[in-house]
Amino acid sequence: MRVEVQAVAPAEVEAGVVAVLLTAGGLTETGRTLDSTLDGLLSRIAQDGEARSDLGRARLVHAGDRRVVLAGVGETSLVDADALRTTAAAVVGEAGEFVDSIAWPIDDALPLSGEEQAGALVEGTILGAYDPARWKQNGRHTKLEKLILCGDFGLADAAERAARISGWVNRARDLVNSPPNEMSPEQLAARAAEIASELENVESQALGPKEIQKQGMGALAAVAQGSDVEPRLIVLRYEPPEPAHADLVLGLVGKAITFDTGGISLKPSLKMEDMKGDMAGGAAVIEATGAIADLGLPVRVLSVVASCENMPGGHAYRPGDILTAANGKTIEITNTDAEGRLVLADALWYAREHGATHVLDLATLTGAMELALGDLYAGVFGRDDDWREQVIAAGEASGDHAWAFPLHPRYRRYVDSAFADIKNSSDLRQGSPALAAEFLQEFAGEGPWAHADIAGPAFFERSRGDYLHQRGGTGYGVRLIVELASRLSS
Repeated sequence: MRVEVQAVAPAEVEAGVVAVLLTAGGLTETGRTLDSTLDGLLSRIAQDGEARSDLGRARLVHAGDRRVVLAGVGETSLVDADALRTTAAAVVGEAGEFVDSIAWPIDDALPLSGEEQAGALVEGTILGAYDPARWKQNGRHTKLEKLILCGDFGLADAAERAARISGWVNRARDLVNSPPNEMSPEQLAARAAEIASELENVESQALGPKEIQKQGMGALAAVAQGSDVEPRLIVLRYEPPEPAHADLVLGLVGKAITFDTGGISLKPSLKMEDMKGDMAGGAAVIEATGAIADLGLPVRVLSVVASCENMPGGHAYRPGDILTAANGKTIEITNTDAEGRLVLADALWYAREHGATHVLDLATLTGAMELALGDLYAGVFGRDDDWREQVIAAGEASGDHAWAFPLHPRYRRYVDSAFADIKNSSDLRQGSPALAAEFLQEFAGEGPWAHADIAGPAFFERSRGDYLHQRGGTGYGVRLIVELASRLSS
């Protein structure tokens, strides 16, 4: 989608539809100025209740040969970037099927800067125009090709940045939404190679079964062995020519289980089709690496994605097996459906072994995290308070919301094993996200490390009822990672 900034009044812009904010207090000054050219039509419609000011509501109005959408945004004082994203997506839902362009005026009445408004409106429009139904013969389609922001030309950089990042978010959604018969570890590795071929200073590598075994990655290899589909350890390196900090390497680690049955510890059949989304962390890492390179951010990045299927079968790993991870630690298997932490264990070791100084892993790891925070926030654990807070701050600034969760030495004893160094699951129905984080800490090596459990916001089991939050993959993590990398670039 093309994004343009035009220093033109809303009444003069040439667009298929002009969007105007409707707050709880009525039209803003910008809306009233446009309304004055339409003989007060917009005010009358709002006063009659034909258009609502509730957040996410949108109503198309025909005024002669002009189309206007009255877009509800709620109380003016409460408007934030999330609200504008939701409102922009609602306008796409109201008009995107029959117009090729939408114009949004930057509004001085809002408690957001022009740059913040531009970024949020661009993100809401592009993410709201995403179509998850591309496998349908007659799925949802949008004609939308252009977004025009009516405002100062100085907003162009913020708008362009938001547009590029949003494109990478949608590509992560494509990966997550792809059916498992199409999106195998091999195909995911091919996507990483494609990114490397298209962008400067990016290299990709994919380790197959023999290389994984040679590296001593007994945890990843064990999870993969029940499937006829081969695993891949996908590695992307981004080496900018002039990094801001030559001794800092951002290590990004992603879980990419392209289909998760639970293995021998089989999941219930209800909603198992959604387990194609168990690779959302890996998808976010791959596409965010592309976004960082696309933006030319001066920060070195090493991304490692562990990808395989978790299937039952005659060759599948079993409860009771004892595995040896790449760092030499032994792991007793008590639940084969706790496979994500196993593949991350070897990927974390690989990232640290190959130079990552500051590590963040992202994984749809525990259902309990979704129970705790719903589908809005990810839970973030970290043994380094400063690093954990940097991750959370990047999430909040980007719209990929994150919340701090605790690590404590007492949790460690619940993953003690009588037979091995550690076990991969506890039979206590308590604190499973924290216990998973304690497990991962054993493999994270020395230096700052944080773990983001993204089980809730990475894949929606149902729509939140608006175009911004559709069922399926969300691309959660891409914006957070890019914001984190941007801050490390300074």
